[in-house]
Amino acid sequence: MTAVAPEPCPACGSSQADLLCSATDRLYRTTDRIFHVVACRCCRLIRLSPRPTPDQLRSYYPEEYWFAPDEATAGRLEEAYRRFVLGDHVRFVHRPLEEAGLSGLILDVGCGGGLFLRLLQERGYRVAGLDFSIDAAILAWRRNGVPTVCASLTHAPFPPASCAAITMFHVLEHLYDPLSYLAAAYELLRPEGRLFVQVPNAGCWQFLLLGENWSGLDVPRHLITFRQRDLEVLLDRTGFDIVRVKHFSLRDNPAGMATSLAPWLDPVARRVRKVGETPTTRLLKDLLYFCLVCCCLPFAVLEAACHAGSTIMIEARKK
Repeated sequence: MTAVAPEPCPACGSSQADLLCSATDRLYRTTDRIFHVVACRCCRLIRLSPRPTPDQLRSYYPEEYWFAPDEATAGRLEEAYRRFVLGDHVRFVHRPLEEAGLSGLILDVGCGGGLFLRLLQERGYRVAGLDFSIDAAILAWRRNGVPTVCASLTHAPFPPASCAAITMFHVLEHLYDPLSYLAAAYELLRPEGRLFVQVPNAGCWQFLLLGENWSGLDVPRHLITFRQRDLEVLLDRTGFDIVRVKHFSLRDNPAGMATSLAPWLDPVARRVRKVGETPTTRLLKDLLYFCLVCCCLPFAVLEAACHAGSTIMIEARKK
């Protein structure tokens, strides 16, 4: 490994790091700039270097970055598929809340188009969404009937101890200061409330095999790539105890591998990049991508069974 001297590590402050790989934006092609993925020599936290400025980072998020299906046949099939695979996330949240008899507001941070919250709402939960993007917030309101505000969690317009649960699926890796979001979640949760967090797992087999082509790096939008112990340290520092850890996501693990192998087939990336396709071509590419996802499923299940899945999903509660 090559020694590099990037910005100080956000976890321990060390300026010494080892270069793991170099990559650019394979998925959305918002830039051809090359970034380094480095590991801190002291605490081994994996992060992006050089870290983009906030203005630069904003330009790396294309319009309609979130899932927003249209009324075409392919769009309706995509939404049906999303509803099916999101059932995995819904069950992960629903089961502990039901077992603990918890009721009250569920706040989804980084809610995007709001489909996950709509599924929870259909189960009778009171929900709200939070997103940086005003367009995403509008879509969540209009398409999925989810009350959503455009804000950061550190400035969320909710009183302390007002939430029964807070979910952050694929949020922390995008942040300059993930500790501040976890601290804000602690303040917003009721004493018996639950925090649900999901991030890509730098300790997965996919990263080991695919290196800079692993979609979990998502250069340059992911500023930090966590391993389980990194997340455990953050949660402990912000006052949380871990209740449950899951290494498999039906929505993310097999599809993430498929996108790593063939980013040009990813349906959301093709829509966001406005790739010129006839309806028939779009449908055929979507079906080909679905077949690739199915082929990746056995590997994704195996690595998750060995606690090396490409995502980590954690349920935590206040100490």
